[in-house]
Amino acid sequence: MLSARREAGVPRVLFWVQHLLGTGHLERMRRMAEALAVRGVDVHFVSGGVPLAGRMPVGVNLVQLPPVKVADASFTPLRDADGQPIDEAFRRDRARRLVDAFDAAAPSVVLLETFPFGRRSLRFELLPLLDRIDAVRPRPRVLSSIRDILQLQEKAGRDAESWAWAKHWFDEVLVHGDPSFVRLEETFPLAADGDVPIFYTGYVTAPGKPLTRAPVTEQQQIVVSAGGGATGTHVLHAAIAARPHSAHRHLGWRILVGPGIAEEEFRALRAKSGDGVVVERNRLDFPELLSRARVSVSQAGYNTMMDVLRSRAPAVVVPFEARNESEQRMRTQRLADRGAVVLVSEHALSPFSLANAVDRAAMQGTPPAPPFDMAGAERSAQRIIELAR
Repeated sequence: MLSARREAGVPRVLFWVQHLLGTGHLERMRRMAEALAVRGVDVHFVSGGVPLAGRMPVGVNLVQLPPVKVADASFTPLRDADGQPIDEAFRRDRARRLVDAFDAAAPSVVLLETFPFGRRSLRFELLPLLDRIDAVRPRPRVLSSIRDILQLQEKAGRDAESWAWAKHWFDEVLVHGDPSFVRLEETFPLAADGDVPIFYTGYVTAPGKPLTRAPVTEQQQIVVSAGGGATGTHVLHAAIAARPHSAHRHLGWRILVGPGIAEEEFRALRAKSGDGVVVERNRLDFPELLSRARVSVSQAGYNTMMDVLRSRAPAVVVPFEARNESEQRMRTQRLADRGAVVLVSEHALSPFSLANAVDRAAMQGTPPAPPFDMAGAERSAQRIIELAR
């Protein structure tokens, strides 16, 4: 079937994605890959993270590299699937496998997640890939895929090096956001020089129309989530402790625990839960749960916020701010300024502050419609097809 597709002149696109701590980057790239696949594009999806059941794209050629992950938000060192730091032989093997995947796919477009604006620890395989791409004629288009807000860099010269790489190797940067909400140059000022084209795709969300919000009489739960990584455990613990102090303690409180949180911590959360509190692993029907939630409590990761905003559930958001992380705080502050969420600073988080925020969000009722374009998967697919042809 693959050879028939090639003979028919079907566009071929290679994705590279590396989720390390959470699952947000994988989910965003998955949605774009599937949007291309349903349009008949031959998609080769190279994943470098630990495979996640039910989270990998369908309808594509999936290539799994030997997985790497990290233990915490320091993002160092890179570890293999068994949790051991990777060595030089491991790096060489991954780099070879990635170049082999590119050669086998023979794509007309290559899409790299986050790089060169992040994923620097993976440059041992990405720089050889980019050198290989430069040697091919006709040369494929090379695109960078980034979220709406980049983490502000503290190391001198880091942004300049990233932008130099972008100008040398990349044909365009796809920003999965809306410039009416936040522009790339606000968190990456060098992009203002225009040396690399920037294309705003809108926000990448789940396919299809949002579920209809359930009537108030059926909103019988507070839904608490912390994304797919291991950084939101404190929010889950605070939510369990907050329930007795909330005017909504008569409702069920559902605590969703991501795959990045260890089994021991999962059991500890269950041990703290009492009657009326359900602690379980993340569910694929998260949007449906939100449609019936009186209030959503979450961190401010890209994909979680898109699901919450689409659901129109009143939302309490505790942005991840450890280690000088700025991305989630900036997104949350702008949403709070528009009346879309109630913000609780990570530094001010307590059972009492969280209970109060839940009650305020419930009192405010259904928030306004999302203030930006949310057709990012479809627009990304259209733009990639344009460039492939």
